[in-house]
Amino acid sequence: MKNYKVFTINPGSTSTKIALFQGEEKLFSANVSHDAKVLESFATLHDQLGYRLETIEGLLKENNVDLAGIDACVGRGGGLLAMEGGVYEIDDLVIDHSINMANGVVHPASLGPSLAKGFADQYGAKSYVVNPPDVDELQDLARMTGIKGVYRLVHLHSLNLKETAIRHAASMGKKYEECNFVVCHIGGGISVSAHKNGKMIDGYDIVGGEGPMAPTRCGSVSVANLLKYAEDKTIKEVKALCTKNGGFVNHIGISDAIELTDRAAKGDKYAEMLWNTMIYQIEKSIGAMAAVLHGKVDGILLGGGMVYSKDLVAQITEACSFIAPVTAYPGEFEMEAMASGAARVLSGEEAVKKYTGVNIFQGFDFVK
Repeated sequence: MKNYKVFTINPGSTSTKIALFQGEEKLFSANVSHDAKVLESFATLHDQLGYRLETIEGLLKENNVDLAGIDACVGRGGGLLAMEGGVYEIDDLVIDHSINMANGVVHPASLGPSLAKGFADQYGAKSYVVNPPDVDELQDLARMTGIKGVYRLVHLHSLNLKETAIRHAASMGKKYEECNFVVCHIGGGISVSAHKNGKMIDGYDIVGGEGPMAPTRCGSVSVANLLKYAEDKTIKEVKALCTKNGGFVNHIGISDAIELTDRAAKGDKYAEMLWNTMIYQIEKSIGAMAAVLHGKVDGILLGGGMVYSKDLVAQITEACSFIAPVTAYPGEFEMEAMASGAARVLSGEEAVKKYTGVNIFQGFDFVK
C-alpha cells in the first residue's frame, strides 16, 4: 500500500486535535488550543469555524508544517444522522447536516467535516469522515423497547472502538470481519459494545443516559427514580445528567479520575465507592455484550484514557477474563483511525460510502 499523506482534524470543546500522517508514521501532531473567551463570544458552533481554521493554520505555519501534496483530509463527523460504519466522502449534504447538527447533538465534532473540506479544497485533496459518532449497526433484536414507537439508538465512541478491534484482529492474524469482540472505550464517556463479524451489533446510548456511570455521565437509572428526581428540575437540567453533570461530577464535583483515585487512596470512602461502582457497572455491561454474542467472544478490548489505571484493568480482568482474554489499549487511536480509514479507501482496499442523510433505521414494517 502506498504511504498516503493524510491530515486529520478532531475538534473538541476548547481545542482541536490535528495530526499529519505519512502511511502509519505520524509526522506531526498537536492539540490546538482555542481561547475559551473567544469561543464564548460566538453565538453558534458554526460561527466558530473561521476562528478555529485560522488558529490551526497559524499553528501549522509556526511549526513549518506544509500540507502540500496531501492525499486526503479527514474530519470528525459529528452532527450526522445514523449510518452504518465506514468511510464517507464529505459532500454538500454532509456539510449541511453536520453544521446544522441534524442528529440533535450539539458537539464541536460537528465542525470536523467543514474544517476537513476547507483544507482538502485548498490543497486539492479528498475529504472524508470515518466511522462518525452516529454509526448504527444494531441488530434488530437490539432496537425494540417496551414502549411502542420508541426504539433504541446508540451513541458510542465508534471511531476508537472499531479501530481498536481492527488492530487487535490484525495482532491475531485475522481480519476484523472474522472476529467477535466486546470493545470498551473508558474515558470521560464510557462505551461498551458488541462487535460481530465486522459490525457493532449492540451497545449503549451514552448520550441518552444508557450504560455505566462515567465521570460526567449518570449512566442507566430507573425511569421511576429519574421521574422522582426530576419533579423539581427542568428538562434541560435532567438531560445534562446524561453527558455533562452526572457521574463523579454530580456526586462530589470532580471529573478527573486521577483525582478521584488519589482521594480514594487517602481514605475517602465516597470516592472509593464511586470508582468501584463505575468499574462494577462496566463489568456488568461487558457481561451483557458477551451474552449478545452468545459467549463466542475472541477478546475483551479496553481503550480510552482511564485504561492507564492498572487497578481498573486488573478489576475488569479479574471479573471478566472467564469470558475471553482481556487486552488493554490505553489511550485512543482516533487520529490514527481517521488516517488509516482514508488510506484504505485511497488504496482501493475499502469502498468509499455516500451519506444518504436518512437514518439507517426507519422502524419495523410489521409495526403499524
